[in-house]
Amino acid sequence: MNLELESKKVVFTAQQLTKTYQMGEVQMRALSGIDLELYESEFVVLLGPSGSGKSTLLNILGGLDSATSGNVFYRDHNLVMSTEAQLTQYRREHVGFVFQFYNLIPSLTAEENISLVTEIATHPMTPSEALEMVGLSERRHYFPSQMSGGEQQRVAIARAVSKRPDILLCDEPTGALDVQTGKKVLETITRVNQELGSLVVIITHNVAIAGLAHRTIHLADGKIRSITTTGRRMNIDEVQW
Repeated sequence: MNLELESKKVVFTAQQLTKTYQMGEVQMRALSGIDLELYESEFVVLLGPSGSGKSTLLNILGGLDSATSGNVFYRDHNLVMSTEAQLTQYRREHVGFVFQFYNLIPSLTAEENISLVTEIATHPMTPSEALEMVGLSERRHYFPSQMSGGEQQRVAIARAVSKRPDILLCDEPTGALDVQTGKKVLETITRVNQELGSLVVIITHNVAIAGLAHRTIHLADGKIRSITTTGRRMNIDEVQW
């Protein structure tokens, strides 16, 4: 652990976290004894092959899935012991999600898609502020069909960050994009991390993205195999794609 992170508050603590799925008569262990701490304002990359447990871990941190055993604390609140109503409130107030596919509503403009979140958030940005943050102010009245894939993903990021989340969880946010468009999306996510101070956790298969992170967590077979701390975080233009 580097000194910069040691001075920050812990956001997540996972203790012997496991997740088992029942597949017919077969039990599949997705997570097996995860111990982990994540810190405020940290930028973390989760790497590992398909089936390593990355998405399961991300979904448990985001309150979208529940653990089979162990504990995971968001600050001093145990998510494993939370009711569905409590998890809904947790997601609404604290977590922003960005997925590989944008999940925008086709019949709504960029601004209207973001308003779906800002209307129920506690201390939101305005949709215009969120779009300005991702560099898409001029697209606020565009429908998803009128935007490129990269622009749609940046609208999805604006929607996620418009609630000013403590945590931004991203599952393969550049997986459906070409390299140049992916760079713009990652530049946007990095800006959110730096300007809002959100803890950012990104799942990716692209090892190059690890250079942007404070730490890279390597998973395999539902276990953490290694955690690498970055000596100096790269700028987006330094990443070798």
